[in-house]
Amino acid sequence: MNTLDHGTEKGSATNMLGNDDSKLMRILHIIETINPEAGGPTEAVRVLLNYSPVGYTGEVVTLDDPAAPYLADIGFPVHALGPTNTTYAYSDKLLPWLRANRHRFDGVIVNGLWQYCGYAAWRAFHGKTPYVVFSHGMLDPYFRYAFPMKHLKKWLYWVPFEYRVLRDAEQVLFTSKVEKRLAEQSFWLHKWNPCVVPFGASGPSGDPEVQKRAFFEKCPTVEGKRFLLFLGRIHRKKGCDMLIDAFVKVAAEDLELHLVMAGPDQQSWSAELNQAVIAAGLTARVHWPGMLNGDAKWGSLFACEAFALPSHQENFGIAVAEALACGRPVLLADKVNIAEEITEEHAGLMESDTPEGTVNLLRRWIAMSHEQKQVMGKRAMECFHEHYDMQENAKAILRLFDRTVPAAAK
Repeated sequence: MNTLDHGTEKGSATNMLGNDDSKLMRILHIIETINPEAGGPTEAVRVLLNYSPVGYTGEVVTLDDPAAPYLADIGFPVHALGPTNTTYAYSDKLLPWLRANRHRFDGVIVNGLWQYCGYAAWRAFHGKTPYVVFSHGMLDPYFRYAFPMKHLKKWLYWVPFEYRVLRDAEQVLFTSKVEKRLAEQSFWLHKWNPCVVPFGASGPSGDPEVQKRAFFEKCPTVEGKRFLLFLGRIHRKKGCDMLIDAFVKVAAEDLELHLVMAGPDQQSWSAELNQAVIAAGLTARVHWPGMLNGDAKWGSLFACEAFALPSHQENFGIAVAEALACGRPVLLADKVNIAEEITEEHAGLMESDTPEGTVNLLRRWIAMSHEQKQVMGKRAMECFHEHYDMQENAKAILRLFDRTVPAAAK
């Protein structure tokens, strides 16, 4: 079911679990967009809403255009109040909607920072309805050093607006101890109530062979080949250039190995990246299928030999967890905040987020025996079920509200 709304919702929240609405804890998610191309925060909201444990029901308010095709048949109630036309995503509809509907919700999750959604939530809910903020890695000091001018502008916004959103939240949520620690390095003013919560992804469902067929329909040139998979935005933060350059350097060491670069190219960067591939004469071994969804996405993970993400900054990486769920080892840069945990579980490899580190990552994988790769794949699936299965972790996240909501409201 999908509810698209420009104004006040009438009636009670839709119960996706078939229980008595009056006994459910209602949680509102606030996010600028749930467009799948927007990356991790969007997927996090989708997973949390699809895996709400018994006793909870959720809705989401966004600043998407109600006519956006990705809102069709989404499976949970959506209130789309957009579109907006600025990066700050200001909407004069959001605050009135939140105030008019806050009586329907027992708790609120604000997803992301640096946009109007957070400030509007603070104005609507502070002192009235408990809210938590999911930072989704947006306080990582990487941005301070990578984009110093943008960081200076953020300082101007930080003190009067963003800081008070975090300071007055019931809790600020981080997906790892590393992310929590790094968040305190971005701004010297950082007094808030932090909480590290388990996170993860939904595992695959369906027939892996059918899903692989769906992928090969999108990327027929790699069928029957061994390949490494990059699955994410083609973005400078993700280290795509280092992965391409590293593959060029090690290609002669494994003549049967291919590379698939799958994901939306929002920066129009792939043509430039492909120049190194062309110059090396490797166009037949590097493949660009674009963004993959549904069965095609899962098929790419099942069909690949390993998943590669040499990112310069990644607070979690949902695609990493999805690869583990498919029993695929992950090759990660040390700036992926869960990389150390995964390597300790012997479910992947980790190197520095440098050109040399990325080359070492691929060389170490190539040097492994088939038996070693098989063992690592088995550990990958075990690692997912032990730590990153969102079907279990969603319970811990949503039950943060249990101690802040009066018993009569439950």
